[in-house]
Amino acid sequence: MQNFTFYSPTYFMFGKDTENRAGELVKRFGGSKVLIVYGGGSVVRSGLLDRVKKSLEAEDLSFLELGGVKPNPRSGLVYEGIDLSKKESVDFVLAVGGGSTIDTSKAIAAGVLYDGNFWDFYSGKRIEKALPVGTILTIAAAGSEGSPDSVITNENGMYKRGASGDAIRPRFSILNPALTQTLPPYQTAAGITDILAHLHERYLTNTKDVEVTDRLIEGLMLTMIHEAPRVIADPDNYEARANIMWAGMMAHNNSCGVGRTQDWNSHNIEHELSALYDCAHGAGLAVTMPAVFKYVYKHDVMRFAKLAVRVWGCQMDFDDPEATALAGIRALENFLRSIGMPLTFAEIGAKEEDIPKLVQTLCYGDGRKGSISGFVTLNEEDCTNIYRLML
Repeated sequence: MQNFTFYSPTYFMFGKDTENRAGELVKRFGGSKVLIVYGGGSVVRSGLLDRVKKSLEAEDLSFLELGGVKPNPRSGLVYEGIDLSKKESVDFVLAVGGGSTIDTSKAIAAGVLYDGNFWDFYSGKRIEKALPVGTILTIAAAGSEGSPDSVITNENGMYKRGASGDAIRPRFSILNPALTQTLPPYQTAAGITDILAHLHERYLTNTKDVEVTDRLIEGLMLTMIHEAPRVIADPDNYEARANIMWAGMMAHNNSCGVGRTQDWNSHNIEHELSALYDCAHGAGLAVTMPAVFKYVYKHDVMRFAKLAVRVWGCQMDFDDPEATALAGIRALENFLRSIGMPLTFAEIGAKEEDIPKLVQTLCYGDGRKGSISGFVTLNEEDCTNIYRLML
């Protein structure tokens, strides 16, 4: 196990009706003038936004609204939020929605206290200070409610990049599983896939003897495999929703990733798909992960075989561990298909003729030098071959 530091100060309030205490928590964490960031649609129709505003009014807090966040959140709305926050002297950003809304809020919070272009943070600059951020989560997926990370699509070139820093970890996050009960099955399944991807990205490590975090990851994967069919069959299953929501947070606050190298190649490769085709991030990951795993499993066959045995219940073939590793990848594919996720380019609207463009942006966009690194370093040829495995 490698040396590490781990700091995760987010205050979580979990359970039914907890969104009604948003104002109390904003005040507790120093907010007085709040920018409420949201997408629109469901948070308005359901009355959630009105309940949040009522809770702020009850604490005599002033607020402004910024709606319009889209899936695969865009840089344009971030710039708009930064300008509005500076003009109105906002001192707290409250995200009401899913990962896209939270990531937009984090980008705004960092940009308000920065004299340069906020995109500098998405080009490698570490975020050292930001306005405080709070979240009210409406979909279990990205884990942004507990993480120091944010991902934004740059509309000048349509590519996605991430930024990180403890300054953008939410000060508080309100997690009410009941708020996710109205999600369509496809969105629920895409969220579950994103959670599984966060776990796989940490499981694929080159660090030896990390049994504690291995077991944590395996346990969370088993939870997702158990709860996913239950919630797809019964969207109102609160307990299944609750387990998925808390697993989503644990999968990405990095408690499962400390002391070990991590991968993130599947996410990097997928980001080009959702940036170009605007597919759901989880759906893109369902197409991407099996292709990546089939391409790199020989790098550490026994790690994939261990995953196959411990998580998917495959029988270990000590004479042919490659067969066990591949059986685990097939089990993942079968699971993703069973919850309604796509597995091919065509199913997400991707096109074979765009592969050169995808590879060019992936390997060279925003200052990259021709490859991406993680569990395995992948060059242009590797990335091309992986995209072709998705056809």
